Amino acid sequence: MTLIQWFVFFLFIQVVHFISTWKLYEAAGRNKWEAAIPVYNAIVLMKIIGRPSWWTILLFIPIINLIMFPVIWVETLRSFGKRSTVDTLLAIFTCGLYVGYINYTQKLEYISDRSLSPENKTADTVSSLLFAIVVATIVHTYFVQPYTIPTSSLEKSLLVGDFLFVSKVNYGARVPMTTVALPMVHDSIPATKRKSYLSWPQLPYLRLPAIEKINRTDIVVFNWPVDTVHYFFEPKGRPGVIKPIDKESNYVKRCVGIPGDNLSIKDGIVYIDGKVLVLPERAKPQFSYAVAIDGKTPIDFESLIKKLDITDGAGFKDETSRDTVYFRALTATSAEVLKNTAGITAVKQEIARGTESGIFPHINKWNRDNFGPIYIPQAGKKVSLTLETLPFYERIIKAYEKDENGNNNDLKVTGNEIRLNGQIVTTYTFKQDYYWMMGDNRHNSEDSRYWGFVPEDHIVGKPVFIWMSWDTNGKGINKVRWDRVFTTVSGEGQPQSYFKYFLIFLALYFVGEHFYKKRKENKDL
Repeated sequence: MTLIQWFVFFLFIQVVHFISTWKLYEAAGRNKWEAAIPVYNAIVLMKIIGRPSWWTILLFIPIINLIMFPVIWVETLRSFGKRSTVDTLLAIFTCGLYVGYINYTQKLEYISDRSLSPENKTADTVSSLLFAIVVATIVHTYFVQPYTIPTSSLEKSLLVGDFLFVSKVNYGARVPMTTVALPMVHDSIPATKRKSYLSWPQLPYLRLPAIEKINRTDIVVFNWPVDTVHYFFEPKGRPGVIKPIDKESNYVKRCVGIPGDNLSIKDGIVYIDGKVLVLPERAKPQFSYAVAIDGKTPIDFESLIKKLDITDGAGFKDETSRDTVYFRALTATSAEVLKNTAGITAVKQEIARGTESGIFPHINKWNRDNFGPIYIPQAGKKVSLTLETLPFYERIIKAYEKDENGNNNDLKVTGNEIRLNGQIVTTYTFKQDYYWMMGDNRHNSEDSRYWGFVPEDHIVGKPVFIWMSWDTNGKGINKVRWDRVFTTVSGEGQPQSYFKYFLIFLALYFVGEHFYKKRKENKDL
């Protein structure tokens, strides 16, 4: 929905509210016109039901308002003596229309001094649970979101089994575009294959102010731009379901190119504007290696793999021949260890040559290790649009950019002419920024080299903290990677765990609490 459509929808809701409640306002000693003034009517309603005025803000926060509206409907009914279970259920299942029924069919007796305390333990539990859900949803949506690393594309920096806190405030929290969805879940209901959201209505993209920009080499969580699903309700063989932007799968990669950059890859090395991209110390790029062995000297590969610090999914002995062993992912340091191992005669980094299928922009020209140069679009910048450059920007213009009315662009090629929304064009000016995301595990990462640019409106947040790290191959207490618990994701130098400091703080807190209670008990005596 466009902003104009949302404005019309908002006015429609205000009309429905006025028609359904104006007599209730009068019965509560207010003027009926107060039920017709947008926003002000909600503030007045909060006074009528005895709730704080700041609750009004919650009614305009996407997802949160889905929780608050039923609460307001029920509270309104109770302010006029309708407290039965039937009244409560009718208010919820009629989406508030039952309030309108009461407004016209019942004798209205306003209870100005009704008790706001829960009547029983069950009501108290429900009230506390709703409050907890509201607070948790606000934190999850606008401040910090938990996230789990599922793949090895950023191995060494982030491991499979790392549990992260992803900050929404660093790059600016994105206001949910999907307005009807279950709180604190992503695209499906847990333990089911059912969608957790309705695709309509959708809010236009809006992001709150950020405290920093996305920099090159930042690790970023984003919605996978080309995500589709094939298991919600589609028969087998049909195309997948196109999901709303904020319900597309969450990916985490390293940003290696920002808006305005000219990026290229030569023999696996990323170049920006012709200069090698310098990665932070914590980043450890990995490549596939072919390791030649003499076949005479016995090699204990199990011990060697442990010595190389190869973690699950990141790299391992892939296949063997009589004289060669292949490793999927090794750092340069690990490769040096192999070179100095008895029985190994050569260690060669695997570099893709020629063309490779599936490489963006699918022009059969490049491969994963030799790619570009390619321009990363920047908002407000203009590019020449020709049949040669169109493959780079076609998906952007069709899927991510919108026309003046907020609708998808109609982009067609007629002979040698490119038509945009019916008009012949030779240039295009971008409406938003784009980024280039790659995994450090270069030969085992599905990233921008395969599906292209990541639009700004797909950015979720910045991983800032690892609060737990779980190794499925570990045994007993060693299933927890203790050296990674309570470590930061970014920063200079190698990660340092702050877990012991947390335990010390926790111990001091409980000791202090114990002595405080003892002292208070002695004073009372």
